[in-house]
Amino acid sequence: MSLESRSDDGVPELTARVVRASFPKGTLAIRIREALGAVFMDEDFAAAFPDRGRPAISPGALALVSVLQYAEGLSDRQAADQVRARMDWKFVLGLELDDPGFDFTVLGDFRSRLITHGLEERVLEVILSRLSDAALLRAGGRQRTDSTHVLAAVRTLNRMEFVGETLRAALEVLAAAAPNWLSGLISAAWVERYGAKVDNYRFPKGENVRREWAEQVGRDGFVLLDAVDEAAAWAWLREIPAVRTLRRAWAEQYHRDGKGVRWREGKDLPPARDRLSSPYDTDAHYGIKRGSGWCGYKVHLSETCDPDAPHLITNVETTNATVNDTEVTGTVHERLAGRGLTPREHVVDAGYVTGAHILAAREAHGIDLLGPVGIDTHHSGRDDQAPDLTQAAFQTDWDAKKVICPQGAASVSWSEQRKASGTPLVRVHFALADCDACPLRPRCTKAANGKWGRSLTLLPQKQQQILEQRRAEQQTDAWKERYDARAGVEGTISQAVRRTRLRRTAYRGQSKTHLANVLCATAINITRVDAWLNGTPLGTTRISHLARLAPAA
Repeated sequence: MSLESRSDDGVPELTARVVRASFPKGTLAIRIREALGAVFMDEDFAAAFPDRGRPAISPGALALVSVLQYAEGLSDRQAADQVRARMDWKFVLGLELDDPGFDFTVLGDFRSRLITHGLEERVLEVILSRLSDAALLRAGGRQRTDSTHVLAAVRTLNRMEFVGETLRAALEVLAAAAPNWLSGLISAAWVERYGAKVDNYRFPKGENVRREWAEQVGRDGFVLLDAVDEAAAWAWLREIPAVRTLRRAWAEQYHRDGKGVRWREGKDLPPARDRLSSPYDTDAHYGIKRGSGWCGYKVHLSETCDPDAPHLITNVETTNATVNDTEVTGTVHERLAGRGLTPREHVVDAGYVTGAHILAAREAHGIDLLGPVGIDTHHSGRDDQAPDLTQAAFQTDWDAKKVICPQGAASVSWSEQRKASGTPLVRVHFALADCDACPLRPRCTKAANGKWGRSLTLLPQKQQQILEQRRAEQQTDAWKERYDARAGVEGTISQAVRRTRLRRTAYRGQSKTHLANVLCATAINITRVDAWLNGTPLGTTRISHLARLAPAA
């Protein structure tokens, strides 16, 4: 389909007259049209549509319908029905009252085109641009960021369920694509093992018996892969996605050598970030945060939080569940800078902050990254109440590459090293003779033997100094008052979860999930703009009836 140019001549006269008479106070769709105009133009999505071919349904209209769909929690079929049936939707889309709308499958095709052409962010970027033009959004203020989990549209599987279901999925596809080829390979025992979905309650009882079952599945899987790899087999069998997933899963879960097929254990397994968790969504991974685990993704939302403007979501990042928050901080700043929405102050929780992040945000973007850093957790193991000596008690002479302890002893070793991750650091050691005779040793170190006395690990000079400064600042009431603004982002996540079901994706794959998260964020933005223009105050923190009794008690 090609892009058919569509001029925005406004809302048809009959549509406008009937809608305004029917809804004198307006609706969300009506007020958004009156405040922002057509919102999305076809040219905004021109890269996803060819210049030739059958004319396409207006991409701008499809983008707006997609956003309204998430704002009201509708399926594709329901959203297409609203275009045909609701006058206020015809008003916001600029349609005649007798416009027949479109088939619901067009919405899925539109999303696929956005993903194929790398335009997942386009919907959010356009709405942010329109809001900036309307003076409802500006750079240089305060923003805040937080993350929450997103459950994948697949079942969470243990390892035995995973290998059994992975092999079953490959067999199902091959049974449909090459039934004659597969029937000559398998036996009735295979049908008995893999004919139904693999569930934990069907497994044999006993650890040894289950291990034998898992290794039998491994042997069966290798038999299938060897058959696919034979020269006589059709080459296209090796390119079937389910077969490629099987090959990767077996490399992760099993050893095969001269001794046979063996089940991998413990550290012999790849890390969770690199290991498949489901044969049906290869982008989803199993993550754990604060003791809770889930299979899926993480979504990071950034929003403005100035009191004199609507709180609008300015960036959405979707990662798999194993990605730490610290890995996203720099990406968020780059995205905001690219959109011309760099904040003066960015408020985040401890998961997003390191000394390197504070320094990079300040030097590269002029952003004050406001978030708590980890305290010096050195503990001597004593039972008394005297405080331990932390790094703050030592004086560092960076030019001389020396550290002076509280008793005046100088370090005797200064070694510049790197962690396995590549992070530079400095290791400093004091002489054992100085530490043995030190009256402060019980508060300083537990080391009784060895070559060295007390040791310190320091970051590069600028990062170390920033950490020490932040550790002092975050103990003050003034800093805590500034940091109070971070709590509001929890309300944004709550609104997104309740209104758009943010924590459960309906799609498989990270790109589709990210597009859904972007549409969720854009729907929240138009909802908030509508509330701001109507003078609707921000909701207050919900307090249970029992908690309200606490002040009286």
